[in-house]
Amino acid sequence: MHDRERPAATGISRRNLLAAATAALAVPGTLMAVGAPPASAAAAYPFQNPAHSVAARVKDLLGRLTLDEKISLFHQYQPAIDRLGIKSFRTGTEALHGVAWLGKATVFPQAIGLASTWDPELIERVGSAVGDEARGFQQERPAGWGLNLWAPVANLLRDPRWGRNEEGYSEDPYLTGVISTAYGKGMTGGDPDHLKSAPTIKHFSANNNEVRRDRTSSDLRPRVKHEYDQAAFRPAVEADAVTGVMSSYNLVNGRPCTVDPDLNDAVRSWTDRDLMNVTDAWAPNNLVTGVGAQNYYPTLAEADAAAMKAGIDSYTTDDADSAPTTTAVKKALTDGLLTEADIDRAAGHILAVRVRLGEFDPNGGKYGAIGKEAIDTPAHRALAREAATKAAVLLKNSGGTLPLRKSADVAVVGPLADTLYTDWYAGTLPYEVTPKDGVAAKVGKDVASSEGVDRIALRNTATDKYVTAGTGTAGAALRESGAAATEETAQFDVFDWGAGIVTLRSVANGRYVGRSDAGFVNDQVQPGGWYVMQQFSLEKQADGTYLLKYAGYETADSWWTSPVYLGPSGADGTLGLVEKSAAAHYAREVVRSGTEEAVAAVKGKDAAIVVIGSMPAINGRENHDRTDMGIAPAQAALVEAVVAANPRTVVIVENSYPTTIGELAARVPALLWTSHAGQETGNALADLVFGDANPAGRLTQTWYRSEDDLPSILEYDIIKHERTYWYFRGKPLYPFGYGLSYTTFSYGQLKRFDGGYTVAVTNTGRRAGDEVVQLYVHQRTSRDVQPLQQLKAFRRVSLKPGETKTVRLRLTERDLAHWDVTRSRWVVESATYEIGVGSSSADLRARTTWKVSGETIAPRDLSRTTRAENFDDYASIRLVDESKVRGTAVGATAAGAWVSYKDAQLSGGKRQFKARVAGAAGSVEVRLGSPTGRRVGTAAFGGTSSVYAYTAVTAALDGVPDGRSDVYLVLGEGMRLASFTLG
Repeated sequence: MHDRERPAATGISRRNLLAAATAALAVPGTLMAVGAPPASAAAAYPFQNPAHSVAARVKDLLGRLTLDEKISLFHQYQPAIDRLGIKSFRTGTEALHGVAWLGKATVFPQAIGLASTWDPELIERVGSAVGDEARGFQQERPAGWGLNLWAPVANLLRDPRWGRNEEGYSEDPYLTGVISTAYGKGMTGGDPDHLKSAPTIKHFSANNNEVRRDRTSSDLRPRVKHEYDQAAFRPAVEADAVTGVMSSYNLVNGRPCTVDPDLNDAVRSWTDRDLMNVTDAWAPNNLVTGVGAQNYYPTLAEADAAAMKAGIDSYTTDDADSAPTTTAVKKALTDGLLTEADIDRAAGHILAVRVRLGEFDPNGGKYGAIGKEAIDTPAHRALAREAATKAAVLLKNSGGTLPLRKSADVAVVGPLADTLYTDWYAGTLPYEVTPKDGVAAKVGKDVASSEGVDRIALRNTATDKYVTAGTGTAGAALRESGAAATEETAQFDVFDWGAGIVTLRSVANGRYVGRSDAGFVNDQVQPGGWYVMQQFSLEKQADGTYLLKYAGYETADSWWTSPVYLGPSGADGTLGLVEKSAAAHYAREVVRSGTEEAVAAVKGKDAAIVVIGSMPAINGRENHDRTDMGIAPAQAALVEAVVAANPRTVVIVENSYPTTIGELAARVPALLWTSHAGQETGNALADLVFGDANPAGRLTQTWYRSEDDLPSILEYDIIKHERTYWYFRGKPLYPFGYGLSYTTFSYGQLKRFDGGYTVAVTNTGRRAGDEVVQLYVHQRTSRDVQPLQQLKAFRRVSLKPGETKTVRLRLTERDLAHWDVTRSRWVVESATYEIGVGSSSADLRARTTWKVSGETIAPRDLSRTTRAENFDDYASIRLVDESKVRGTAVGATAAGAWVSYKDAQLSGGKRQFKARVAGAAGSVEVRLGSPTGRRVGTAAFGGTSSVYAYTAVTAALDGVPDGRSDVYLVLGEGMRLASFTLG
C-alpha cells in the first residue's frame, strides 16, 4: 500500500530504457526475449524481429515513422501504414463479460455477477476465455474488432443507484482490485511481453453517477482518493494485468478526468511498463467550449494538447473520422502547445502495446494462429454455466425450502421465467437457456409456466376503435382500427418495470413496440438501443381512462421538444405523438390476467418458482441512474398472489444491483439473487434450486433497507457521508459479503503467522459446499476517522461434509496503512487492530487483536505551507481545480464556509497568517476550536479577475495560545483557498 519511488512519467519506462540500451549494443537477432516465439520468417526491419526487446522495437519503429504517421496513431481508428507492412488498428472492443458487438460469442454473467463468485481463479479463467474469443475474430476482423479490450471496470459501486452498477464489481476497493486483476490477467494471457489481448481498465476515476455525468465533479478529499478510489485501480496496473486506463467523463475536484494529471503522476507510477491510456467516447470534444460542454478549453487543439500532456495517448472521438483529432494535434504542434518529444512519447506508448500483441511478429506472434474455432466452445459453455452457478447468492432459506426434490411437481412463473435479457455491453447470445428451460431439463419434463403479465387491449373511448399492430417479424405501425379485442392484432402483453415504465409486446408477432421513423412499430425482439425507444407509461386519468405516453425520449435535457402522448395522427388512424390535449383516452381492457394465470399455474404444485427482476435496458444503465430501488409494483403484487396460492414459493430476483425488497423478503420462504447471467442462466439456476450445486455467492455491495439510508448520489465523500459498509452505521437489509449455503460451517481460532493469519474451517453439515472466508480489520484508535471495518483478505474454499481445511489469509503491516493528510503519505499507526474472520462483514466467527508498533502522527505544524485540501473536516466546501493543469484548492459555496485542521501545535507571540486565495472578494477568518470559536485573525481579500489568478493575503494573529488546538478557516462565498501558513 505504500507509495514506492515513482519512475519518470515521461518517455519510455526505466526498465524498457535499459532493455533498449542493451539491444542497441547487441547484434540484431541475438537478444531473445523470454517466452518469445521463434521467428518463422525473416524480419525486414528490427521492429519486426521478436528477438529484440519491446523498447528496442518501439525505438526502431518510431525512427521509421514520419511525423504525420505518428500523429495518425492517436485516433481510435489507426490507419494502416502500408509502406512498413503495418495493418490498421482499432482501440476499444467491448469485453465486459464476454466479447460484445461482433457476433455470437460466449456471454458470461454480468460483471457484478462475476464478482459475486468471490473466486479469482474462476474469474481468471473467464478472462482467458474472453481473450481467446477476441483472438478468435482476428482472422476475419469484423467491423468493431480489435485486441485492445475495454474491460475490466474498476469503478467502485459506492452508490447502488448508479445506472452502470451492472458494470462494476463491488463497493470495496480490495475486492474490486482482486477481481479486476484476475479478469485482466486472464485476458492478457499472463505473459506481459506477449499479450493475448490488451485490456484497458476503466473509467479513471470517481465515476459513479450518470446524471449530468460529463458535467458533475466528484469531490475526492485526499484520503478518499488514495484509500478508496485509486485503490481500486492500482492493483491491476501494478500486476501488469491491464495495459492502460480509460479516463472517465466526469470531473474530479473541478478538473475533467480527460486532463487529469494523475493519468501520468499516479497511474504510470504503478508500473514500469508502458501504458496506452485512452479517452472515453467523444470526451475530448467535451472539453471544448460549447452548449452542454465542460467549457474547459476554447479550442480542440488546446484540449487535445492538454490531454496528451496529462497522460492520454489515444483519442476516442468523432467515430471513425480521425481528421478532427489529427488536425488538432498538428495545430497544437504548430502553436507550441506540444513538442515532437510529446508526440514520440505518446506514440511510443501505443506502439509498445501493439508490439506486445505480436502485431509486428511473423505470423502474428504467440497467439496469431487462433481462429473462430475458439469462439463458443464446449469448454466455454461449461465455464459460463460454472460462473453463473457460482455467482448466485442465496439470501433466504426458511425451513429448508431449498433445495427442491427433482421429483417435485413445480411451476415456473414470472416476467423473467422464460426469457433472457442482455445489457448494453453484452455479447450476442449463441443460445439461450431460460429458467423455465433449465428447470424442465432438470426434472425431465415440461413444467407449468406463466409470465404473470396482463394481456390487454386499448380501446379509444371516443371512437370505440382498438389499437392494433402488424403480423410478421417486421410488424407494422400501430393504428386504431375496427378490430375486436379478441383478435391477436389488438392484444398486448404489458410488462411493468417500475417507476411507471412499461413495455408493450404485441401478441400478433411476439415483438415489442418501439418508436422509429415509420412511427410506433411492433418489430423489436427486446427493448434496447442507446435510446430505448420501447418505453411507455399508462397514465390513469380521473375518469378511469388511460393516456398512452411515450417515455423513450429518456432525457432531462432541453433538446427534446416533441409532444409525448399518443393519439391518431393520420387519416388511417396511425398513432403519432400529439399534445396532451389531443391525446386519445383509452380503456385498458384486460383480456387475460397475468396474476390469475400465474396463480392457476402454481396451485396444487409441490413448489412455485417465481422469477422477477429487471430489464437491463430500462432499470438503470449507462446514462441513466435508478430513481427507484424497489421491485416493480406489478411484480411485487404477483409474488404476493403466488405466495398466497402456494406457500412453498421460491423467488428468484434477477437484476444488476441491490434492491429494497424487505417486505417481499419477509413474505417468502426462499430468496435467491442472480445477475443477468448469460446463456447458461437457466441451467445454473436449476442446478442450485434442485441441489446439484450448493449456492456460495456473496454480496459485493450493501443492500440497504431504503433510499433514505443514502445521501445524494453526487456525494463522493464516503467518510463524511458514512457511505458503504466501511462507514455506514445503519442496519442493512443484507450486509456486505452476505450469502447463505445449504450446509453449515464452523471456524476455529485465528492464529498468526509471518505474513497473515490461519483459521481452520469445517463443513459441519451434510452437503458439500463452498465457504467464502473473509478477513476484516478495524483500527481501534487513530488520529483520523477510521472505517468500521475493511475487507483485507478472502478465500473461497470447497469442503466435503465433515472436512476441515486450514485457510491462510495474508495480512501484513503495510495492509494497515491509511493516508496521512498532515504529511501527504501512507502511514501505519501504532494501534491495536481488531481482526475478524467469518462468512460476511456481519458474521465474524473468529476474532483476535494485533498490536502494531508503527508511527504516531505528530501534531500539525501549520508554520509550514499546508495545502488547503488536506483538511480534517469542512462545511459548505467544494474541492476545485487550482489550475487547469494540476493542483486542488477548496472553494466556498456559501458565506461562513469552513475547513478545519485538527490538532495543530501552536505557539504564542506575534504570528502571521498567510494564504493563497482567488475568486470572489471576501475574507479568511482564523478561528480556534470551532467555526464559531475565538477569532485570532482576519485576512481581507479584494478578489481576482479569474478563479485561477491566486494572490497572497496576510493577517496579523492576536491571542494565539501556546499548545495544541484545532484551527478553523472560515471563508467568504466564492473564495478559493489553495494553501496557507500560520508562521
